[in-house]
Amino acid sequence: MDHLLVRAARGEHTERPPVWLMRQAGRHIPEYREIREEYSFLEAIKTPEIAEEITMLPWKYYRPDGLVMFSDILTVLEPLGFSYHIESGVGPVVENPVSGPDDVDRSHGDVAQELDYVGELLVGLNRRIGDDTAIIGFAGGPFTLASYAVAGGPSRTNMPLRKLRARHPEAFRTLLASFADVVRDYLEFQIGNGADAVQLFDTYAGTLTEADYREFLLPLHREILDDLNAPSIIFVRRMGGRLDLLRESGADVIGLDWTVEMGEARDQLGGLPVQGNLDPSYLFGDPDFVRERTREIIDAAGPDGHILNLGHGVNKDTPVESVEAFVETAKSVER
Repeated sequence: MDHLLVRAARGEHTERPPVWLMRQAGRHIPEYREIREEYSFLEAIKTPEIAEEITMLPWKYYRPDGLVMFSDILTVLEPLGFSYHIESGVGPVVENPVSGPDDVDRSHGDVAQELDYVGELLVGLNRRIGDDTAIIGFAGGPFTLASYAVAGGPSRTNMPLRKLRARHPEAFRTLLASFADVVRDYLEFQIGNGADAVQLFDTYAGTLTEADYREFLLPLHREILDDLNAPSIIFVRRMGGRLDLLRESGADVIGLDWTVEMGEARDQLGGLPVQGNLDPSYLFGDPDFVRERTREIIDAAGPDGHILNLGHGVNKDTPVESVEAFVETAKSVER
């Protein structure tokens, strides 16, 4: 079935923009918070029936044109031999981070076996709702995953990984390549289990210089994204002015953060489909404000190859009525 989102990802003219939100099944929905009182984050993502229930929450509230599987970008660390847990107030903690330049060449285990719970989730979602909306899979990108693996947790500046690049460029290259290999297999595994589209979140990669991005990362993005058997979306923050690099990534759709002006992005990218890009903070405005700002983005993006989304994930305190206004604005468009 050609879902509206898939058609837009192919660059087609659509009768209205398909709409979904990054992190749409998360903490802004009351039932999510209730489920998390019973299950830890890792328990929730590794228990397919619980992950399915959480994935379906936005369908109950908003009926978006895509349901993104409830999971985490760090799951793919497991086939590479890393262990991690989530600490309240800290976030993900990698228990056995990269110890140095001699600890970067890693071959990965069997993705289908070690991440079987993701496959079960996607199969279950397709059985339950796949005829009605697109199912979206995702993975972290090589630079973002390597940042966690080297720093041992979140790093706003990604300085530990950037130091590795400066001191040991070949080790840096090898580490990123190890992640690219497993991410490619992981996305293919998701598509094989029913993902209609996949998104690569290399969110942190915008901290690289343009030269380093082109030398070290762009070939790996191409390796991951070229010739996948489903539409692919790439999302990197802080890429305003460097969208040409994302255009060369091999992705079918370029995800835009909220700092990029939609009309300028469309001019720079030509006919390449785009996704985005309402400022997530705008969802704290009243519904009329949300509708007005959302309509501006829809108008600037035009009718061909645009997937409406935020410029980053939904904040945990976002009012449900604002998300409703955002989704309903897309659905009210008639072309």
